[in-house]
Amino acid sequence: MVAKKRGLWLVGARGGVAATVAVGLAELARAGSEAATVGLVTESPLLAGPDFPSWNQEAPWSSWVLGGHEVRAGTLLEAARELERQNGALPVGLADRHATTLDAIDRRIRPGVRFRSGTAIDALTPGSPTSSATPRALVEQIKADLIAFRESNQLDQVVVAILSSTEPPTPADTLPTTWDQLNPLLDRAESCPLRASSLYALAAIESGMPLINFTPSLGASCAALEERAVACGTPLAGRDGKTGETLLKSVLAPMFAKRALRVESWVGHNLLGNRDGAVLADPDNKRSKIDSKDALLARLLGYAPQSLVSIEPIASLGDWKTAWDHVHFRGFLGVPMTLQFTWQGCDSALAAPLVLDLARLITLAEERGEAGPINALAAFFKSPQGAVSDDFGVQFERLRAWVSGLERSSVP
Repeated sequence: MVAKKRGLWLVGARGGVAATVAVGLAELARAGSEAATVGLVTESPLLAGPDFPSWNQEAPWSSWVLGGHEVRAGTLLEAARELERQNGALPVGLADRHATTLDAIDRRIRPGVRFRSGTAIDALTPGSPTSSATPRALVEQIKADLIAFRESNQLDQVVVAILSSTEPPTPADTLPTTWDQLNPLLDRAESCPLRASSLYALAAIESGMPLINFTPSLGASCAALEERAVACGTPLAGRDGKTGETLLKSVLAPMFAKRALRVESWVGHNLLGNRDGAVLADPDNKRSKIDSKDALLARLLGYAPQSLVSIEPIASLGDWKTAWDHVHFRGFLGVPMTLQFTWQGCDSALAAPLVLDLARLITLAEERGEAGPINALAAFFKSPQGAVSDDFGVQFERLRAWVSGLERSSVP
């Protein structure tokens, strides 16, 4: 079997997650690099066996080509070297080992677009004017870049992954609920409620390229764009990658519910030092992340305990994030008890393998003719589109059943 040649287009192509994806993919294509498979669900025995695809035959890592959009200056090699310096966010020497590959990817990175992205993101590109083009013109500009990438590299499939900085939330009451309502607004910048992430999403949808939104930004998570995705036959996966504190919540909260223990309060403090931390220092951008992290607790428990989520930028931590959680609960006869835990992880190293897994999985959805939200991929996200459960154990079993072909996950 001849493997398809696939492309992965990264929005935010020189950020920490994207740089880790690029270095990790180069390392995966290198024979004998066993450490590179750690954290990859599609490389684990849990998604292996006679009922599952032969990933390394049908979607080998060496068949993937990277490109992307970026609004910031610099190079991918510089971004990877910075991760090495930030408390070992990448093993020392990996960036230079793959310098030639990173330089080649850099030549496929195109200038990104900004549209109602918020002052914190605008500050990442000082002196760069915001485009005065209409949203539709920006979508067409993005589509032209995506199609040129596919054609110039002779790719059979292209996946678009949004890895850019978190935008401020888009109020739900400003969003049209149908494509017919949204479509004319694309010609009027002043009345279009969408932000840049949704313009990238629409460009991917209309180009027929499966979309992964790994950020808390809106992307395609609204009824009008989901409708458009179904009409265009494009699969969607999102939103907000579940890598740390919320992953633990989605495992631990069902435990309390199933043991009939009453959670009175759940407080989580999060510290992060990279550019995402800097962007999340802005209250508007932070609101998107907090809403995403806090939303699932009531759904998992069946009631809403007192809760607090805080996110604070601490520059010295670099790409390492720390989450400290305090859970106050009551047991038999109302006896009060507590659970406390600390999660310390490297943000990009936790996220990058999930992006690569999702790229493989969403091409499977496309090959099966599925479109719109692929709810079987909910295990990867804090605010999954189309999900039927927030319980990580339930989500993962749904993923296994879907991968093995036992059930479908979206409207064809």
